[in-house]
Amino acid sequence: MSNLSRRAFFSSASALALVSQMAPLQAADAATSGSAVPETEPFSRAEVIARARALAERPFKPRSKVPQDWLDMTYDQYRSIQFDVKKALWADTDRSYNVDFFLPGLYFERPVQLHTVVDGTSSNLPFDMDRFRKHPEISPELSRDGALGYSGFRLRTDLDDPDHPGKKTEFCVFQGASYFRAIANGNNYGLSARGLALKTADPEGEEFPEFVSFWLEAPGPLQENMVVHALMDSPSVTGAYRFDITPGSPCLMEVEATLFAREDLPHAGLAPLTSMFLFDGTNHQRFDDFRPAVHDSDGLLLRNGNGEVIWRPLANPTRLQVSSFVDTNPRGFGLMQRTRNLSDFADLEAHYHRRPSLWVEPKGDWGKGAITLVEIPADKEIYDNIVAYWRPETPFEAGAQIDLSYRLSWGDEPALDLPRVIDTASGAKIFGDPGRLMVIDFEAHPLFEAEPDAFDIHVSSPHLDTSAGILQRNPETGGMRLAFSFDPGDQTHVELRAQLRKDGAPASEVWLYRWTV
Repeated sequence: MSNLSRRAFFSSASALALVSQMAPLQAADAATSGSAVPETEPFSRAEVIARARALAERPFKPRSKVPQDWLDMTYDQYRSIQFDVKKALWADTDRSYNVDFFLPGLYFERPVQLHTVVDGTSSNLPFDMDRFRKHPEISPELSRDGALGYSGFRLRTDLDDPDHPGKKTEFCVFQGASYFRAIANGNNYGLSARGLALKTADPEGEEFPEFVSFWLEAPGPLQENMVVHALMDSPSVTGAYRFDITPGSPCLMEVEATLFAREDLPHAGLAPLTSMFLFDGTNHQRFDDFRPAVHDSDGLLLRNGNGEVIWRPLANPTRLQVSSFVDTNPRGFGLMQRTRNLSDFADLEAHYHRRPSLWVEPKGDWGKGAITLVEIPADKEIYDNIVAYWRPETPFEAGAQIDLSYRLSWGDEPALDLPRVIDTASGAKIFGDPGRLMVIDFEAHPLFEAEPDAFDIHVSSPHLDTSAGILQRNPETGGMRLAFSFDPGDQTHVELRAQLRKDGAPASEVWLYRWTV
């Protein structure tokens, strides 16, 4: 599998540099001084939490950047310096995982501190340029002094690939701010998760909390999971994270986080996801492109606290859009890639049909708030323009400690029982009164063995009246197709809702859509 794509570079904020591994209070001092670290020391999650708490009690100071010549590299120069997998962490051992490291520089201004943990003792991993292979004609000569360190890492393990028995294959990457990404077996990299989102789409600008230090617990020879700890630092917040990662189909991550607010956090996004949606059949007319669709994800899936399943197709709007789905104790949410055929994209290189979906399952009660969807106008597929997260109703105050845990599932979307929406299309009415026609295709499902007239159609809008809707069986998909119309008149946006019901019970997801000019 390839390294991060050009789009991934543009969508990632840079990582912070060296954080001291001294005692908790000393760590706060070292976080602003870049002082040397001891070779080994006792380690536990409690120590990472203590470091985060100590950092939060002191003013934030950004880490030092790598030397300027590292930042001045071109994209091609940066990519010409490749990690040598033969020199991966644990490559010469019987441990079940190998770890590769990423070069700093270019878009990654501030390196991170990496450590291994063996039997409860941590050891720092100093930067070693000899782990990388250079291209003799493209790679530049770089300075060796200053704040050098790795910009992140990737995990590799045996994924039971029948074509490559015994080969350790990559499946997870941590690089850039608090971004990380993973794939299930058979996936290509696509959307990302983040540790925390702050002030997303706010007028004063977004803040990007950064993972500044990582601890990698050394796995045993037959160990299936990999445990990674991370320390976060930012002007407004610090945090201690624990990731228990198990690859497969899906790739599962159990996430524990303890956050400390340096300042008031009026707009915090928990369990944030970041993806790309450029176009599909709903807005293809805006793009002169041979492909019928370009996106990493095509919809936001929700299961709210009442158990209602909601599907919201994504959009690439002409103006910034923020949608809030108010809820109490959500059961799950995520960005899905439902379009799974190569012909849906006709892209023989990007393989968008293999991009993973990502589902968030909160643990415990998250209280009142809103699942928030941010859709940012984009004109190229290199930009991640979709963000989704949980926003608590009550802002966090300075000095607050926030504890949360959740599961991330990378791969296919969860089975939520009800027939899914597999396509949404829109166009002008050709005959009759003026207006717009909406067409929704639901997948084949045992519920649809009944005839169309056995279902009740529920179509509504808070902004206008819609037609009653017509339900037909689609012989191509084996599912049902719902069509209805509306006349927006002078309105620039219209919220729409549709669902099928049978005998008073849901017979489909709730389809929500925002039509805009």
